[in-house]
Amino acid sequence: MFMLSISRVLKRSMVWSFALLSCLVLFAGRSFAWVYPEHRDITLLAVQKLDSERRAILGRLWAEARADHAKRLCEQPADAAQAEKPSCIDWAAWPAVAGDHSCSAENMAHTILTTRWILNVANIAAGLKQDLADAENRSQHINALRDSDIRLQRADEEYATRAGANNVHFLLARSSVDEEGLDYVTRSLQEGAELNALGAYTWYHLSALEKASRLSRESLRPEQRSALAIAVLADEAFALHFLEDAYAAGHVAGTWGNASLRKGTHDYYNEHGLEARQWEGKSIVLTGDAYMRPEDAARAAEAVRISLEQVLDTASGRGSAAGIPYDPAMALLPDAFNVCTVITMPARTADPSLKPLFVAVIEDVPVPGLGPGPGELPRFRAELGPFIGISVGGGGRGVSGGFGTTQSTAGAIGNLEAAVRLGLGLEGVLNEAGDGLVSLDLGVRLDSPSSMNITDDPQLSQFGSITAAIPSRSAYTARLRMPFWLIPGDLVLASPLLAFSPDTYTKMAVVASNGGLVPWQSGIATPLGRFQFVLGREVGVAFYGLFGSDDRLIIPPTVPGTGDTLIDLKSISFDFPIIEYRPFRTFSQDQTAGLLVQLYTGFEFPTSVSVVAPAGAPEPDLGTIFHFGIRVAFDWRYYF
Repeated sequence: MFMLSISRVLKRSMVWSFALLSCLVLFAGRSFAWVYPEHRDITLLAVQKLDSERRAILGRLWAEARADHAKRLCEQPADAAQAEKPSCIDWAAWPAVAGDHSCSAENMAHTILTTRWILNVANIAAGLKQDLADAENRSQHINALRDSDIRLQRADEEYATRAGANNVHFLLARSSVDEEGLDYVTRSLQEGAELNALGAYTWYHLSALEKASRLSRESLRPEQRSALAIAVLADEAFALHFLEDAYAAGHVAGTWGNASLRKGTHDYYNEHGLEARQWEGKSIVLTGDAYMRPEDAARAAEAVRISLEQVLDTASGRGSAAGIPYDPAMALLPDAFNVCTVITMPARTADPSLKPLFVAVIEDVPVPGLGPGPGELPRFRAELGPFIGISVGGGGRGVSGGFGTTQSTAGAIGNLEAAVRLGLGLEGVLNEAGDGLVSLDLGVRLDSPSSMNITDDPQLSQFGSITAAIPSRSAYTARLRMPFWLIPGDLVLASPLLAFSPDTYTKMAVVASNGGLVPWQSGIATPLGRFQFVLGREVGVAFYGLFGSDDRLIIPPTVPGTGDTLIDLKSISFDFPIIEYRPFRTFSQDQTAGLLVQLYTGFEFPTSVSVVAPAGAPEPDLGTIFHFGIRVAFDWRYYF
């Protein structure tokens, strides 16, 4: 009956574990482009590149926007001196808030002007900028992103799940080598096309131009001008986020394939760089998220400057932008087009006279990679999705004694093990430090005899392992691993939320996969490998003497003058890993291999005892054995 209960627990845990990972995989493939401080630096550089007249126009427009928001909006639209713990948000930060911390210009303006947490986000971003600058190696770089992402998820609960329904931060892959720039842009903007970075930019830039045209032509009350100024700046800032995204390597490589391919390719090219060319024919090298170089910032800032100049010229009624048409009935509020939930480009009509303005901005955007087929860029996978694998290894454990109540001499036992592993991988929701792995191992274990004997009699040492307190044994094993939010198993207990509040459950799962509510289970990268505190995340169970193959042991007498008792024993051992170390891990297109070292603790207790000899002797009193050990395993997985 006990064995049946254990089986049911493992089965139910695995079912809910797969449900958990199914939720996570829905958004695991989503990836931002530049991190917050990089977006802000690009916009800041673009503002600094404006000529004095346009900078003055921006200053006046900003002054009108902050008329009723002087405490929240900084005095200058682009404050180069701003560092950690900012007391206000400047306009240069708006494109960083767009897309990653909001779903529309309307949502972004509300967040910036009314919420408290956005100041915390700005503070975290400033700290990340300094930490990335101070990082001396890849490990420190990863840890900086880990700390930042954990803090951002706390400040903005929707940080990891926002914009998970589409690829709006990416450029569409080219259809063929013969596709010209104008044809590509037309395809990116046409109704029904997959929502993409150029489409989102164009939509919001058009909104900004139309509202800027109204601002320059109509006589409005001060409060109306202030509202319209906010709307113009919000729409353009939201547009610029996606224009800036178009210059990140992982977003140019071409987004297609399953979540694993999209994320793996995105991450690889962002870090290692990508040779690309601009539509005008110039060859360039790009990097991406969290790896931005000065030349990357300068290149993106030039496109941002051109786009911003068009809005400023329109708002002031100068140059060729003065003739941009507008709708007098247009709302004074920022655009509400939600880029997080829409899957395809909606229909929108633009005046043909605007075409040269958009061409001037887009003509220098990097040419994206080809779609699937001949000539495609090499693709890389992240460890996402279902897998089957093999785990082989061994180790040793120190035990507190034998099963007999008088066997208190400590000793050691070695073991070898092998298992088949089934599971779902989600190694990093936000960054490499995350661990959303859910897996079930089924295998066998072979133990050596214990180093201590049946009793402490020194004469027994001459008989070798024959007199071991615990003889050589074999066991069937199971090992379950899954993340938790606050306490082990809480995601299973909270699983009814999937039916009543899936968003709440998903947020819990995101936090769990990135170290938990108290993020003490996040991975720590070092030049020597990855360390992780994993207590409660994994449990191993070994069933000794199962299926009729009872283990035969000699139990010394508890009453002086009586003899030893020979028994058949069934027992169950539980292992609870505490600290985990991975010295290396490699990953190819569909396979991963790595070495794992775990320090663990646990206990073993009898479940069934029968006396073999002497006949009619009473069952001896047996106790629980406690142990502490080390486990070394080679882990191989094949991802489907």
